[in-house]
Amino acid sequence: MKKNTRIAVEVAAVIVILGGLAAYFLLQPTPLKPEQVMVQAPPPPPPPPPPKPEVRQVIEAPPASVPLPVLADSDNFMLDALAGLVGNKSLMKFFHTERIIRNIVATIDNLPGRRAPMRVMPVERAPGQFITAGTEDEPTINPKNAARYAPYVKIAEAIDAQKLVGLYVHLYPLFQQAYEELGYPKKYFNDRLIVAIDNLLAAPDIKGPVTLVRPSVYYQFADPDLEGRSIGQRILMRIGSKNGAIIKGKLREIKQELLLHTREKKVESAG
Repeated sequence: MKKNTRIAVEVAAVIVILGGLAAYFLLQPTPLKPEQVMVQAPPPPPPPPPPKPEVRQVIEAPPASVPLPVLADSDNFMLDALAGLVGNKSLMKFFHTERIIRNIVATIDNLPGRRAPMRVMPVERAPGQFITAGTEDEPTINPKNAARYAPYVKIAEAIDAQKLVGLYVHLYPLFQQAYEELGYPKKYFNDRLIVAIDNLLAAPDIKGPVTLVRPSVYYQFADPDLEGRSIGQRILMRIGSKNGAIIKGKLREIKQELLLHTREKKVESAG
């Protein structure tokens, strides 16, 4: 059988089968009563699992022995308290004197993200210019650049973690209020603080030269993995391995003290 003839026969066979099925359904006598076909409804889908409760690190603050300042009028109180913690008046020049709690809250909220605007930083920009080493085609971070951040590292070293956390716990209602004003009315600032600390502690410790690129005005890390990290981690990598280790050590002390004042509370998620 030729190929075209075989295809025609196969097509004809399909048409006959389809025609026979159509004749079977169309030429059957109509029943006096329509037959009721019992169609079993599919079982209802299972209910969605309940949302997992959100774990919050709740601050256990003792009752305040003295009234707290109003957030809008808390700057002088904070400056005095920070001066007592730092213990070095010459280092206080690096702190901004306005919106201190609000700026601290906004900066901590930004650190795990990609950017942290200078306008909300609680401290002044590091003095001097960022300096590089290497060649023009392959610049690296100059180790001498770490000296620019020495005053901030001194502040971290001078602060007693226990006293710092004690001040934070005492003033926590003001930190929470500032966080809610940022647009988090149902969030807990202490949770965000712990997220920020953990994110900073996860920053890689780079011992060797850090290669840079300069696609526009500012330098960036040449390694996409490093450049893709949070702004907090990029800051730690930028200030040098030694400075970064000191900051991380203080962060561990602060977290340890924080955990002494917190308890986990499971809160049902909204929705």
